[in-house]
Amino acid sequence: QVQLSESGGGSVQAGGSLRLSCVISGYTSKWHAMAWFRQVPGKQREGIAGIRPDDNTVYPSTFEGRFTIWQDSVKDTVYLEMNRLTPDDTATYFCAAGFRPGESYFPRPQNFAYWGHGTQVTVSP
Repeated sequence: QVQLSESGGGSVQAGGSLRLSCVISGYTSKWHAMAWFRQVPGKQREGIAGIRPDDNTVYPSTFEGRFTIWQDSVKDTVYLEMNRLTPDDTATYFCAAGFRPGESYFPRPQNFAYWGHGTQVTVSP
């Protein structure tokens, strides 16, 4: 059973940084894509970044430059570094994994079948 577990959320002041981690376990074949998303109550889940096992990454233009995704394959962990945070970044952050060969790694929710439970990030003014 594939499981994803996020950590690293918390409270930070505007202008600060946070690093989120997502550990993936329980898979029998290598994942084809992983991604980070965020969601605010009442709004759609928003894709932040995607990554492939070969370390290729993709970001929607909204997040390019301020957010960085990378992986440590030895630790089975994918990270999200978030810089220059603003109160608008307050949300629950989720990681997700996809295992279908050839599936796009662009962070659209429909591309990913497995999800973590999320970690809360709160940015104060």
